[in-house]
Amino acid sequence: MKFIDLATQQQRIKPLLDQRLQAVLAHGQYIMGPEIVELEDQLAKFVGVDHCISVASGTDALLIAMMALGVKAGDEVITTPFTFIATGEMIRLLGAIPVFVDIDPYTYNLDPAKLTQAITARTKAIIGVNLFGQCADYQAINAVAAQYHIPVIEDAAQSFGATHHGEQSCSLTTIGCTSFFPSKPLGCYGDGGACFTNDAALATTMRQIRVHGQSQRYQHNIIGINGRLDTMQAAVLLAKLTIFTAEVKARQQIADYYNQLLQDIAAIPTIMPENTSVYAQYTIQIEERDTLREQLKAAGIPTAVHYPKPLHLQPAFADLAIAQQHFPIAEEVAKKVISVPMHPYLKKETISTIAAKITKILAGSVSMNA
Repeated sequence: MKFIDLATQQQRIKPLLDQRLQAVLAHGQYIMGPEIVELEDQLAKFVGVDHCISVASGTDALLIAMMALGVKAGDEVITTPFTFIATGEMIRLLGAIPVFVDIDPYTYNLDPAKLTQAITARTKAIIGVNLFGQCADYQAINAVAAQYHIPVIEDAAQSFGATHHGEQSCSLTTIGCTSFFPSKPLGCYGDGGACFTNDAALATTMRQIRVHGQSQRYQHNIIGINGRLDTMQAAVLLAKLTIFTAEVKARQQIADYYNQLLQDIAAIPTIMPENTSVYAQYTIQIEERDTLREQLKAAGIPTAVHYPKPLHLQPAFADLAIAQQHFPIAEEVAKKVISVPMHPYLKKETISTIAAKITKILAGSVSMNA
């Protein structure tokens, strides 16, 4: 059994995928080839923004976004402790200081009600993270940010294709950032990512940053990085985009079936009524997480834990004051979440098998503890 099935997807798009890749091999423009512009146009239209800037990874997207906003050493950037390391890592890479706000216990995203107390005179930006495929509450986050004139970055690495109040993920804040890592709902066959904005000046700056700060060849106006998406990956994404909407619909149907089978045995995903999710992961929450993982592994069912240790407890941040801080909801959730196989090609019979095994294991655990 596969946690994510990229092989079936590849077979579905193979003729178009081969055609796209062969076109790149034929023209030989492996860096910033014509597929880059085509992809950026299609992605911007899909999201509903004026500008898409493709980049080398979701991590680079966050870095470039913060650089474009002028985040520098000593600044503070507010985010969640319950996320992949890249979110906090890029803040530290710029010499800035991550300031964490605890999460909502149901969505696992940053809790806007706790945002104001984290803002200081040094706050340069807020990064909301859309965990497991669902957007954070950006209406509330943006409202707080607007009071203090603070830009917001949407870390949409797990939510491309999701919506919030009818608006597409990546269009919800000053800059939206996503990842095209292979396991994402829209993934390439290597690393890739993109930044999205309606701000023309920010778009120009981000385009320059991704090519060593160049405004034209060998004219370096600002300090930048080598953060380009390569043309082969753009070709893959263009092929995958043709089936992406159908895959998002399939993900919803699969999640609905999981919900039906697991709602009485585990804490299933809570999707807010104003949101749709792309279910980058299907994540449940249970007390007996580690026991369940071991027994599912023995049964040949793969699982994953995103994320077992919140960022403030990571050794990489041990030198910061946040290492001594306490974020109880993030810490508690990190002990209980577990993700099970989720992809658009998961068959009902497989879902039934997974759910039946989970139910049996958890029922047995409850009887043993009774």
